[in-house]
Amino acid sequence: MAGHYPDRIKALPLYDGRFDAYKLAANGSDVLFASYPAGTEIPAHKHDTDNHGVITRGELLLTMNGQTQRIKTGQWYHVPAHVEHSAKFEQATDEIEIWFHCDE
Repeated sequence: MAGHYPDRIKALPLYDGRFDAYKLAANGSDVLFASYPAGTEIPAHKHDTDNHGVITRGELLLTMNGQTQRIKTGQWYHVPAHVEHSAKFEQATDEIEIWFHCDE
């Protein structure tokens, strides 16, 4: 897996999902260190988690509620639980994303 993460992060278990990421489990949340090759598109979907992320390299085109935002390096974004969204990465991009588990 590509990405500009320290060796300690690269030693974490891999996330088993739609994209490449290292996964750090924490109480009530998961922390993902994800890398996306240029041209990656993630189709519209929803999560049962409240997600906050920061782009550490590249940028994210995040579409949510009919609007697309360009999230650049150093910027944070938020995707509330159960909200449909999609993502596009025009350039190679890395991010740290925290998925907060919601009580049912």
